[in-house]
Amino acid sequence: MPDTISILIVDDHPALRVGLGTILSGQPDMRVVAEAGDVPEALAQCARHQPDVVLMDLRLPGGGGVEATLAIRKRWPATHVLIVTVYDGDEDIYRALQAGASGYVLKDLTSAELVTAVRTIHRGGRVMPPDAAARQRERSRRKDLSPRELEVLQHLVNGLSNKEIATALAIGDESVKTHLRDLFMKLGVTSRTQAAIEAIRQGIIHLD
Repeated sequence: MPDTISILIVDDHPALRVGLGTILSGQPDMRVVAEAGDVPEALAQCARHQPDVVLMDLRLPGGGGVEATLAIRKRWPATHVLIVTVYDGDEDIYRALQAGASGYVLKDLTSAELVTAVRTIHRGGRVMPPDAAARQRERSRRKDLSPRELEVLQHLVNGLSNKEIATALAIGDESVKTHLRDLFMKLGVTSRTQAAIEAIRQGIIHLD
């Protein structure tokens, strides 16, 4: 009989936690030791149980899944984190992996795929859909956006004009143009519309 894999499920939707728990608890080598619906609770449950594997959503109350992953990996380095989410933007993948996640799967995966993913990262492997892996290699070649560039991009996606962005950020019009030029270069686009589309597609900016 293989060693039992202890699992913490972190998601703000109770029904989803129940569903994931039912799938995993039915495996002879797995045991769900706790659930959490937000970041503070996730960290508290990790401190209490120190699980082998954490299933982590990206969007959570009290902070994001990326921040929670970073905290867990820093405090409990033996705990592996598997991101389970509906978001597949390149930036979400990149940030999760940079934070120390061992894998990234979407919520529409099959029960068998979920079970395999948990066993794989518990053994020290990594899990990622093939198409996501290819996009991740592409993302690694792109320069990171600065905090100011991210602010400008968020306002651009929200439909603000250059003048409105300048007012919102208390900077000059020429500074906005400079930031936009750098943004276009980093995103590989030539217009504001293309920049907005790429920002959303890559998961740099989310529309809530």
